[in-house]
Amino acid sequence: MASRCEICCEIILAILLPPLGVCLRHGCCTVEFFICLVLTILGYVPGIIYALYAILFIDRDMSRGEYYEPLA
Repeated sequence: MASRCEICCEIILAILLPPLGVCLRHGCCTVEFFICLVLTILGYVPGIIYALYAILFIDRDMSRGEYYEPLA
């Protein structure tokens, strides 16, 4: 689980530059990042809305799917 400070920084970055906030949360080669990038290119406000959704509601551990195996 991410700390509150980390989430606040990601939200601020998502408002200023939406794909950057999503990139920090989920990574640069994920579906969430590319959706946010396309929405930001098409319109700044839809990019912000999706970035906030991706940061606050999509769990990054669950989005890794079957390829992610925890070490512990």
